[in-house]
Amino acid sequence: MTQHLLFEEDGAYKAGTVLSATDASMQVELASGKRTKVKASHVVLRFDQPSPSSLLANAQREAEKIDVDFLWEVAPQQEFGFQELAREYVGRAPSALESAAILLKLHGAPVYFHRKGRGRFRPAPPDVLKAALAAVERKRQQEERKQRYIDEIAAGRMPDAIAQQAVQLIVRPDRGSIEFKALEQAAAAAQATPLRLLLARGAITSPLDWHLRSFLETTFPRGTGFDDGSPRPEHSGLDDLPLADVAAFSIDDSTTSEIDDAFSVQAFGSGVRVGIHIAAPAAVIARDHPVDSIARARMSTVYAPGIKITMLPPEWIAAFSLDAGRIVAVLSLYLDVDRDGRTVSATRTAFERIRIAANLRHDELDARVTDDTIAAGALNDVPFAGELAVLWRLANSLLADRERVRGKPEPRGRVDYSIDIDTAGGALHPDARVSVRARRRGAPLDLIVAELMIFANSLWGGVLAQRKQAGVYRSQSFERSGGRALGRVRMSTTPSPHDGIGVDHYAWCTSPLRRYVDLVNQRQLIAVTDQTPVPYGSSDADLFAVVSGFDAAYTAYADFQTRMERYWCLRWLRQEKLRRVAATVLKGDVLRVDGLPFIARVPGLPAFARGQRLELDLLDTDEVELTIEARLHQILATPTDDGEVGAEEEISDDELIEPEESPPPAIAAESGLGPSGSTVAGTTA
Repeated sequence: MTQHLLFEEDGAYKAGTVLSATDASMQVELASGKRTKVKASHVVLRFDQPSPSSLLANAQREAEKIDVDFLWEVAPQQEFGFQELAREYVGRAPSALESAAILLKLHGAPVYFHRKGRGRFRPAPPDVLKAALAAVERKRQQEERKQRYIDEIAAGRMPDAIAQQAVQLIVRPDRGSIEFKALEQAAAAAQATPLRLLLARGAITSPLDWHLRSFLETTFPRGTGFDDGSPRPEHSGLDDLPLADVAAFSIDDSTTSEIDDAFSVQAFGSGVRVGIHIAAPAAVIARDHPVDSIARARMSTVYAPGIKITMLPPEWIAAFSLDAGRIVAVLSLYLDVDRDGRTVSATRTAFERIRIAANLRHDELDARVTDDTIAAGALNDVPFAGELAVLWRLANSLLADRERVRGKPEPRGRVDYSIDIDTAGGALHPDARVSVRARRRGAPLDLIVAELMIFANSLWGGVLAQRKQAGVYRSQSFERSGGRALGRVRMSTTPSPHDGIGVDHYAWCTSPLRRYVDLVNQRQLIAVTDQTPVPYGSSDADLFAVVSGFDAAYTAYADFQTRMERYWCLRWLRQEKLRRVAATVLKGDVLRVDGLPFIARVPGLPAFARGQRLELDLLDTDEVELTIEARLHQILATPTDDGEVGAEEEISDDELIEPEESPPPAIAAESGLGPSGSTVAGTTA
């Protein structure tokens, strides 16, 4: 008589006809004709009729008719075999078909029956079953909800549950959430990225909305406002500081609200005494002060076109900003200089108060204060004309000293760009009017601020280093033989030379209203000047944390600034309806669009020399990826003095998005150009 078997293989039940057998195994032919070896221990049922294929098909249909809840109720509470339950269920000796139907039902209901071996089960306890059924129901509802979301997206709408967390689903997704799974599946079906799909369905209203909200979601998840409960500014004890007999003035753009540096010039002996005066919020905002916690959480003011998120609350900036007509606390550095303003013979640091006589503005004076007008003594009605002439000569002398140390000159004629956005409506809008202004780096007022800030940061860094006091330093190593930078600028608590600038020590100290490390260093300097204990020791773990936190925040802020500048450059191209632009080769297929702070890659370009100017046809722009698609139209003449490419400028691949990092931006970073509102500036030094 032909014998058939029901056996388990790879977690499923199969049926076949025995061809041969031993005590340990059998050779079995399946209904498909395939032959397989089956261990005796894997066999759960032996039968003569019906045929194997008929048994499985009919058993599955019968299993579907069985009420699993009733089966669970009549099943033994202890472990049992499926044939035992089949006998109890039909009330007699079960047929092969009936036994197989019960087995398939038990096997297909793991929530109700826990598997204990081949063909053996145990019913789930009531409380476990209840919880499991609830979980199954939740999963069913979730799957239904996910499918509703997918169907709604396919119909051209974005479900509110997804729209409300649109940005978060991209920058900080919960990959197990129904919303993320639905968005991901819908995007795959639409052959789009989740971000592009959110933009297409209006959950993210525009590329501008994406760039802004993704940055804020990542860096300011609790919002950019300040707690109304933070303490108000105080000046306890500051009125006791000596009042210096100087008339100080600042040099900034008109948009600058955090004025943290000013200058003065006095006749002194046979020469002059130049004062560099830095706002002193550290006089009140001590370590662990409530406002210190606010500043440390932000680490820096955020600047981008049309955007400024300050490090300090507005009232604290107003309390210490060097605004005209005020008497304010400052940390001053005095330089005794010969009457020509070229040689520094002595320096002195003072913690004091000064009177701010004026706030000079680049945009109002740059055209009148030039190298030629200063050299000719033709500043006419320019305020502080004599003082500016002295400072200009001193700045040029300091620059020459640094260049001798560097072993090479600073590149001349580089251009910075200000991107101004019309926010008359009170908020940024993708269709806002965009204007781009160029300012050649190294103009007299720019040079004065840059060189005097570099001098102050270098000297004060040296003061901390020589007195073996902790501080936050910046350094960079150059390969002297070739003049090539070996590494990027780094921050540490250990003083090292900054070869990129050409100084032995360098510590940011001159922008305490907008950079946290400057605030930290100013605390140390005030303590050294007053001969009181310094707030931070040389092995203070908190200082190491500040360095790490500042680096991360400053990098994120610089990246955001650059991305927004690139975005508004693309909007400007669209606004001006430009389909053809000039560009200058930086290296390989990397170019800078002339007249804009926009670096782009144009694949497929022939090999051109650095500095070669080209004319490009603009084929497309992508305001999400911040890229352009272009092709070569014609070759233009190579520039000689447009300043677009300095001899020492180096461009790396990551600078297609990130700000440039090369020696020249050391000047821009210290001159205040970057934080003027939206000017492009490097992030080094």
